[in-house]
Amino acid sequence: MTVVLSAKDIVVDFDGYLALDRVSIEVAKGESFGLVGESGSGKSTLLRAIAGLNHFEEGALMVDGRTYSRKSRDKSFYRDVQMVFQDPYGSLHPRQTVDAILLEPLVIHGVDNKEARIARALDEVGLGTGFRFRYSHQLSGGQRQRIAIARALILEPKILLLDEPTSALDASIQAEILNLLEQARKDRNLTFVMVSHDLGVISHMCDRLAVMKSGRIVESMDVHQLETREFSADYTRQLMVASEGFRRD
Repeated sequence: MTVVLSAKDIVVDFDGYLALDRVSIEVAKGESFGLVGESGSGKSTLLRAIAGLNHFEEGALMVDGRTYSRKSRDKSFYRDVQMVFQDPYGSLHPRQTVDAILLEPLVIHGVDNKEARIARALDEVGLGTGFRFRYSHQLSGGQRQRIAIARALILEPKILLLDEPTSALDASIQAEILNLLEQARKDRNLTFVMVSHDLGVISHMCDRLAVMKSGRIVESMDVHQLETREFSADYTRQLMVASEGFRRD
């Protein structure tokens, strides 16, 4: 197994509140790794700490053979690691056209072939070039999330961090977005780290997963163990029961 992402003993402290308490994960190249748990368990905090959006007080982060400290990130890191956020309404600039949104990362990183890359990114997420000069308020929620994914893919990253990428969308659109992401992973040999509260989504998208509670990992397993209920932690069992919904006796 070639490890492309390793977070070891990560500690995140928000003014005395321990959001992450020595959390460690290892993700192999080309793998899709899931993080599940209730709200407030630390899933998104871990993703943001990896992305450099949260500082971590202790621990070590390795991405593609390079080690990063709690604060330092070089330009190549932000090209290799991209993130798709939960809210497609809040993650796109309301006063920029789709063209400007997709052009910005290319300009920041000094990438050539801008026109071709924008056209390819839009095509890859199932939107034509006719969307280039629309504003985000002119798009549906599903279309906005497709633009957010296109923006993440346009730099040809190695790792995609996905923070509940479909939870704000209608159920019919969720499947389309998940299939789009899975196809992109296969086509580009991407590595995913996906946060979700939905065990069904994790089971469909991921190879392995970690279960988080109160800023710690309580259990790690592969998806087959989840599907056959070969888990040991009571908390994982409670999550599984909750995910199946209310049932009358």
